[in-house]
Parts: sequence; C-alpha cells; structure tokens
Amino acid sequence: MKALLITTESAEILFHWTDPGFQLNIQEQYGVAQEEGQRLPAFEDSISTLFAPIIISCSSMVDRLGDSYTCFTTENNHLYVLHQFDECLYIAVNGDGEEEEDDLRRKIYVTKKMIEVLFGMVTLSGSLIRRELRPQDTEQRERLWKHLQSLLETYNHLRENDQSFLVEAVERLIHPTLCEQCIEFLERRLVQLLNSSVERAGEEVQHAFILVHTKLLAFYSSRSASTLTTSDLLALIIMAQNMYPSNMDQDDHTSEDVDSPSGSGPESFYTPQPSPTNSSSSEKQAREEATVFEFADPDIHMAEDSLHSLEVPPPDPSTPRRVFLEVSHKEGLYPMMPHSMYCLPLWPGITLVLLTKIPTSAVAASIYMFLEAFAKLEKRLSEGQEGLSATRSQPTIQDIRSKLDKFIKALGPSDIQSVQLQNVWSEFKNRAFSRGGPGFNRDLIPWCKNMKTQLCGVYRQCFLIDSGPADVPRKLSPTLQERAQAMLQEKLIDWKDFLLVKSKRNITMVSYLEDFPGLIHFICVDRSTGQMIAPSLNVTERTTSELGKGPVAQFIKNKVWRLVRTTRRYLQKGYSTVTLRDGDFHFCYFLWFENETLCCHSHLDDSLELGKEKKKNHTELGQGYKLEAVEMPVLPDDSAPIGMLAWDYYRKLLRYYSKSHQGEVVKCYELLTVHLGVIPTDIILQHCRQLASKLWEPSRNLLL
Repeated sequence: MKALLITTESAEILFHWTDPGFQLNIQEQYGVAQEEGQRLPAFEDSISTLFAPIIISCSSMVDRLGDSYTCFTTENNHLYVLHQFDECLYIAVNGDGEEEEDDLRRKIYVTKKMIEVLFGMVTLSGSLIRRELRPQDTEQRERLWKHLQSLLETYNHLRENDQSFLVEAVERLIHPTLCEQCIEFLERRLVQLLNSSVERAGEEVQHAFILVHTKLLAFYSSRSASTLTTSDLLALIIMAQNMYPSNMDQDDHTSEDVDSPSGSGPESFYTPQPSPTNSSSSEKQAREEATVFEFADPDIHMAEDSLHSLEVPPPDPSTPRRVFLEVSHKEGLYPMMPHSMYCLPLWPGITLVLLTKIPTSAVAASIYMFLEAFAKLEKRLSEGQEGLSATRSQPTIQDIRSKLDKFIKALGPSDIQSVQLQNVWSEFKNRAFSRGGPGFNRDLIPWCKNMKTQLCGVYRQCFLIDSGPADVPRKLSPTLQERAQAMLQEKLIDWKDFLLVKSKRNITMVSYLEDFPGLIHFICVDRSTGQMIAPSLNVTERTTSELGKGPVAQFIKNKVWRLVRTTRRYLQKGYSTVTLRDGDFHFCYFLWFENETLCCHSHLDDSLELGKEKKKNHTELGQGYKLEAVEMPVLPDDSAPIGMLAWDYYRKLLRYYSKSHQGEVVKCYELLTVHLGVIPTDIILQHCRQLASKLWEPSRNLLL
C-alpha cells in the first residue's frame, strides 16, 4: 500500500500517485461513510480530505515553532515521510512494510528531480510551479498527472529490478569493438549529418547515445557540449524506458549460444527457455494492470478528475520532449538549461536518444544569472545586510542592472510577460537606485521575490509554451529523424539479437569463479564517472544463471538489495567500510579514493558484525602511494538520500575530499561483494583487493 502526493499549505493537491492497495483503502474509508442517496466524492477530494489534518499540522508547526516533523509512523504501522520544498509539501506513504524511511525519501527526491527535468527553472517559483502542476483545464491536468505517475512507476520498477538504478550509476555493455564502432558512427556520420542539414531548424545535436534496455551501448558528445551529468543521464533513461518500456522476460531470441568477441574474458551465455503462453508472472502482471479503482456501487463511476480511466496515446517519436539539464561552461555552472530530447526506437529494447541545443538557449543562461543575483541579494537583505554590503557580489548589482536593461529591450514589448517584467523592474530600480527611494534594505525583499517570479515567467513563456507561428519549424524534421533512424538500423541489424541477449548477460560470474572461489556477486562503481560494473542478476523462472533458477536467484537478489540499503545507512553515519555476516553469507563494502597514479586507500573495519563497536584500520586496495585518510562527513537522518540521481552525494564527497589534495585528480570508487560464509575472512579481504585491481584493467572493460 503506497502513495505519494504533492500539496500546498491549503491542502490543494498538485499531484498524486497511488497503488491499487492504497486506492482500495480510500474506497473502504469513504465508500462506507457515505449516507444513502449521496454520491461518493471524487478520488482527488478523498485524498485531500484524508491528508488535510497532516498538512495543516505541518503548516502550524512551521508557523509556531519554525520546524516540522519529517517522518512518523501511525498505530497501524503506516510510515509517512514528509519534505517541504519551498511552497510545495511532498508526502510519501508506505503501509505494507516493503519500504523504509530512506526508500520513501528517495522517492520524494526522485519525483522532484523529474519535475525539474520537465519544468526547469519554473520550479524556482512557487506560484508558477503550482499552476504548472495543476492546470485549470481538467483534461490537461489529467494528461500531465498521468505522465508523472507513469514516470514514477517506471522508476519504481527499475529500482526494484535493475542494479544500475539500485546503486544509481550507469551500466555499459561490455563489448569494446562494437562500442568503438558505434561511437565512431555517431560522431562521423550520424551527428555530422544532422548538424549539417538545413532541416534541423536551428537545433544542434550535442549528445547522442544508444540504449539497449537500460544499458549504454555507445555515447557521443560533441566538442562544444557540456558533460552530461550522471543524474541527468539516469533521468533521461527513465524517460526513455517510460516511452518504450522493456519487457526483458518476454524477449524472444534465438536458441543459439552467443559468444562474446569483446575481449573481456571468457563468458558463458545461457539461452532462456521458450516463453510459455500463460506464465504465472504474466497472469499476475495482467491482473495488476487490470486493477482499477472502483467503488462498491457499480452504478457510480469515477469523477472526471480521476486519472485512472484516462487513456494516454502512444508517444510520437518525431515529437521531441523539452528537457532541462545541467550545463557547465567556463563562465560557470547553469542548471536546468533547455534541450530537446528525441527518443527514436530502433527495435523493441533498442533506442537511439538525441539531445539537441535549441537556438534560444542563451536566454535561459541569462535568466539564471539574473535569478541567482536576486536570490543572493534577497538572502543578504534577509540576514540584515543593507546598503553597500548587500550589493557586494560578483557580478555587481550595477552589472546586473545594465545587462537586465539590455535583456528586457531584446525581448521586445509585444509579449505580455515581457511587459510585466519591465514594469516590476522599473519599480525595483526606482526603489533601489533612485535618490529618493528607500535603497537596499529589507523593504526590497518582496521586490526581489517579485523579480524572480517575473523572470521565471519569461522562462516559462520562452521554453514551456509552444508559441510562435505554426508554419515555423522548431524541431528536427520527421524526414531527418527517419533517416537517422534508418542509418543506425542498417548499422546494427546484424547485431540486434546479440545485443538483446548481451544486455541480459552483460557480465557473468563464470569468468571470476576460478580466481575468486566462494564469491557469489559483486558491484563495483566508479563514482567519478557514475558508471558501474556487476554480473547480471537474472531471477526469472525461465532463466538459469550461476545463482540458480527462480527462487534461489531471487533470494540472492534480495540479499544484494538489502546490502545496498544497509551500506547507505553506514555511509551516512561516516563509515567507508562495512563487513557483516548474514546467515550463510558474508558481505563487504568499501569506499576509497585514488589519484591519477592509481593509488588507493580505504578505511577497512575488522570483520565485525553490525551492531558491534567499529575498529578502524587502513588497508590498501591497490599498490603504490596511498592517499591519506580523512574523516567521512556524517549526515543528519533527514538529509537527502545518498546517490547520484536525485542528489549527487558523491560529487560533493569528492569536493570534500579534494580540499586536502589540491592539484590532484581524485577519483572515488565503491565495491560491494557477497561471499559464502564458509570462506575465511582473510581470504575474503584478499579477494576484495584483487578484484578491485582486476576490474579496472583497461583490457577488461570500457569504463576507463
């Protein structure tokens, strides 16, 4: 029984997602309570009524105490996690015990991340994002909420089944020859063709990558492009999977064994048995998909505000989605810059994704610069700094004044949003710069807020509203997209079946068992690049792997998922190493740092079970000069979840560690291992050292 909703202080629902169990709970509460002859309330009204006391309580605590609760458990063991982002309150609920506090907080932050990718800087204005999330038009609101619900369900599915989303890192297909050929093809043929065509409508392809299910086959960025962050890339993979979901259990491949010419070591690929016509998992999925929210009285239908009866048409590949991603230039870091995302399906499970820079993207950079300047000014005024001390910043307020005057003049007077910005800016200047005005004091705070709202309104007008003449092209032409699609299909046609099998058996434990007897599973992550490497985990009844078949593999998988959850809790408390016994298994986790000479250092605890006092040692996971240890930062319990998707903890950790290593390129790695419990501890630690060294050999994979 799960739910997530976004509300205002007045208990107005801005978005909600519920599973069938929560829907049934709502039905039982409000279906029985109705008097005879009365209609049942709309589902949205029922949710608002249910959560109103919690929302009002949070608002009262903030008003009276300046603080509020972030998590609580009710008498019926329902877990609630709450987080306030500006004027929006996020509430996540779990009633079946399957999710813990960290899981719900992660879901909240991921939802916020997806909203930022979809709406950009509009999220920086509370009034504007409320209007975007809850449009007045009922049909438009239903379509938007249905899309957000679908994205959240896609993320939940990936996080429960995909190792890359479990640890929030990108997994690449390990096949150096094919990867290199595809990158060269993207650079020299595909992107060059698109960017030189007159049919591109001013857009410039900056990133192009090929996905096989959720794994990267090839990724190319133009020289003028900023690095695509792991957080944004994972969000784009969620969107691509949402548009074209992978059904890996029902993929029909040939019965021939597939040999890998990748040079990544000996591997064995196991062919799944033919898919049964009526498998139990298929029946279960069909039943879940058929479950809809229904009231007890069949004559009473859902109100028009309910989203569950809405049918969303399949996406049009030729229509790009506007996405807002982080861009880094020499001038600075610019979050939420507008791009167009083209998701072109090649075959089921294989997709080409193009990210283009739109012609007016410079406007977004200017708006962010102005927003940042007014936010800094507002903060200083709120802290009591007035006069010259409030205006001391880079760029100076005089620079902002000159640039904003030119910016508004360039926008032109024809747009109503530009006129509103001009009026507010004129009033701001009269108050701040004129001799008779109050100057830079606390009275200017409301006008700083008003300026930020107007700038976000211009941003919305430029990048979220499809304005302009209908005959003016604003995207890559469908013909150009079809040509790119056909070119790549021709390139990969002979590799198609191999890639689909390879995505399921990317790396197997077979090539590691001889060197590491007793090792059951491992996950190694390069947090500097946001990429991971791990043996495949296949848990379906049809697929046999080294872990066994069906329930046995599922049992191991559950152990791995629980290990990741446990290690995050210890990392949050400042431990970079965890070793523990769990029944017949021995788990290890290491986080360490390296410099360019490939030297590393780690805090390594003795083999102690959880709950006992930790004794910190220092053990090398490599050879050569080792970086000295620093105390890991300890995070509060209600901090953002550790990961890279919603909040890049590791980027901040690298900055924290690099303070004592000026001039060095410091890298961060993580290693998780699962061994049989009968293996001696010293052998396990020796395995971890050797495995960490072996995994990053350039001859074995493409992660370097």
